[in-house]
Amino acid sequence: MTDLSTLLAENRYPGRGVLCARTLSGDVYGGYFLTGRSAASRDRTLLPQGDELVVAPAAATAHDALRHYVAAQQTADWLVFGNGEQVSTVADRLHAGASAADSLGDLAYEPDPPILTSRITALLSRRAPNAAVFGAARPSSGSRTSANVMTLTVKDLEPGEVVLLTTYRSDGVDVATAQPFAESVTRARTPEELLDELWTSLSEEYRIAAAVLDPAASPGAALLRSA
Repeated sequence: MTDLSTLLAENRYPGRGVLCARTLSGDVYGGYFLTGRSAASRDRTLLPQGDELVVAPAAATAHDALRHYVAAQQTADWLVFGNGEQVSTVADRLHAGASAADSLGDLAYEPDPPILTSRITALLSRRAPNAAVFGAARPSSGSRTSANVMTLTVKDLEPGEVVLLTTYRSDGVDVATAQPFAESVTRARTPEELLDELWTSLSEEYRIAAAVLDPAASPGAALLRSA
């Protein structure tokens, strides 16, 4: 498999990404990152707010539902993180007793034509630490307006294995919806090394912020890096 650094470096503008990684020491972590091209997109940062991690304005004060949202929160059983307001929707469904797969169903991609950004969400189990469920609501490549909704269950990652979802595949100019998911490997042994690998692999021109999250800890305690 391609290593994580190469996979990210080859995708110059991946948009936003979620991942589950098992480090070489055997521990499982989540990762989330933001990249952006426009001034409005780049005017964001990741901030802890209580037990949540939020994408908030870096300088502007006006709230934009597509750019500012709860990026990570937790339930008794799951760490939930993703690239939009669906994170709170999924967490509410889990709190109400929905299964992981059902909580990720019936979601929609972002109403941001012409790109139509996918909604990508990751659930990392807090009870079975080597299990994750990913969800994606992506636009069709045809004329349908309904979303293609995918769920992916991942179990028993070996040390060094990573599963990654991104919103885009792009050279920085042309933007296309990314492939459903990618598998890669990491050389990181610690969450700090994983964050460093993630951050340094993103294009300096587009990277905004990145986080590594521990399913056993509050999202508000995530390790963070920002431009």
